[in-house]
Amino acid sequence: MVKYSHTGNRGNAGVNPDRIGYRLSFPKGGQVMIIQAIHQQLRNRSDPERANNLQRFFKTGPGEYGEGDQFLGIRVPVLRQIARKSQLPDLDELESLMVSPVHEERFVALMLLIRLFRTGDSDGKKRIYNFYLAHTRYINNWDLVDCSAEHIVGAWLWDRDRSPLTTLAKSDLLWERRIAIIATFHFIKRLDFSPTLEIGELLLGDREDLIHKAVGWMLREVGNRSRTTEESFLKKHYTAMPRTALRYAIEKFPENRRQEYLKGKI
Repeated sequence: MVKYSHTGNRGNAGVNPDRIGYRLSFPKGGQVMIIQAIHQQLRNRSDPERANNLQRFFKTGPGEYGEGDQFLGIRVPVLRQIARKSQLPDLDELESLMVSPVHEERFVALMLLIRLFRTGDSDGKKRIYNFYLAHTRYINNWDLVDCSAEHIVGAWLWDRDRSPLTTLAKSDLLWERRIAIIATFHFIKRLDFSPTLEIGELLLGDREDLIHKAVGWMLREVGNRSRTTEESFLKKHYTAMPRTALRYAIEKFPENRRQEYLKGKI
């Protein structure tokens, strides 16, 4: 796993919220109250039957990619609403949600982290970026990566050195490799396709189906904006790339073109 340092460790002084670019207006102890309120709201909305279904859907059984993850059974729109309406905690307190064994609590933590990032100044954004990368072992399912990587990692690296994406793509940790490719969605939306193509090429030989799907998805997003760019990449790699990645990449192609790729007749 890639190692990063961050300044939000529990037990340390934490981050000065004014330096991040937002101001908190609650009394001493209010940070703990924010987290407790989020805990309570989540438990009030728990649905045991749906939780059981989610545990199967997110592959939480022994040996599966989400092994041991716990769910409350709360729908994503509700999680987003809770995060949107909550007061913003600082990083020191947010960490207790970020390391929670409960999937929905980690999801809300990431939504709050995105809010902090968007309202932060440059120093604050850097701290949040480092905090995110220091906690990748808790961003440990595809939905957690997909809802956050572009908004923090991609956004931070947009006008900076992008070599951290290569480091992530070469990580032993599945979720860091997925973060690497999904983070490039930030660049795709701004019509800069080179990071996606570079990271996608690095990951073509990956052993994990979740990476194949992510690479194919990002290539499809490139093609939605520039079919020429996507096809230039595919013509070079389609015969050797994983079938899942190829199918995802060409999903929006006309049927006759899809079949040409699938049958190797390009």
